[in-house]
Amino acid sequence: MRFLVVGAGALGGYFGGRLLQAGEDVTFLLRPRRAAQLAKTGLVIKSPHGGFILPSPPSVQADAIGGPYDVVIVGCKAYDLEETMDSFAPAVGPDTAILPVLNGMRHLDDLARRFGKERVLGGLCMISAVLDDEGAVLHLSDVHSLTYGELDGTRSARVKALEAAFEKPVFDANASDNILQDMWEKWVLIASAASMTCLMRAAVGDIVRAGGADLAVGMVDECAAIAERNGFTMRPAALERARAIVTTPESLMTASMFKDIERGAPIEADHIIGDLIARGAGDGKPLSLLRVAYVHLKAYEARRARESKQA
Repeated sequence: MRFLVVGAGALGGYFGGRLLQAGEDVTFLLRPRRAAQLAKTGLVIKSPHGGFILPSPPSVQADAIGGPYDVVIVGCKAYDLEETMDSFAPAVGPDTAILPVLNGMRHLDDLARRFGKERVLGGLCMISAVLDDEGAVLHLSDVHSLTYGELDGTRSARVKALEAAFEKPVFDANASDNILQDMWEKWVLIASAASMTCLMRAAVGDIVRAGGADLAVGMVDECAAIAERNGFTMRPAALERARAIVTTPESLMTASMFKDIERGAPIEADHIIGDLIARGAGDGKPLSLLRVAYVHLKAYEARRARESKQA
């Protein structure tokens, strides 16, 4: 299969790099700055599962894609999706499968409107990774999984082809027959962790030691109730795991959205939190902790926009 990996940041660089390392046919769609950086340093991955350097990894820029690919892997931030779709559109043909690994759900609708629902797979990844100052991918934990599947749960020919392609690379790949359930369960976890760590401006353990464990559990339960309202009741193990993650006293975990706020970057407030609230409309709650967190995030965005205009 011919893979086009959109970007070579922390997510695209890691999973695309692992596929290249395993001998798969992978091309990175890059912006000029990242292309120049990789031409100089190669794609560098540092990981507990083994690091490596790929000198001059195959890449292309948007104006030179030249034709369709079998699979397009998309891992951009939600606020960049519109521009990102424009960039990889020439790579989408009649038989192309688009595999997004964004959080939330709204991107599935956006991709389906642009390219047709039949071309869109569901997907999610679990990994903690960042780029360092030199552009190397730093994998920060042992977890590196990629889950994917057809939105209707069928084990299609293209899912089977992906299973074969994902057998060799050094990461955990899982074909799911219930990918929407998987995505909703991750959304509940991500929204809960992002809401709590951003609202409190602290790591999970700090919040727990401050006496906020009950608030964290309440946040998970509020998000889980929205999932249930949309037909995706969390499985008991997933619900208990989410509660445990946000109530571990020793945890230094903070959501990536918290890290974005700390460095003054754009955030996915509307895609991760706002859309979840919208899908829970009509639950009868006049005030919710989730909504308080959302207003907090929108206030950050308003202040950031105001200060940007003043600069």
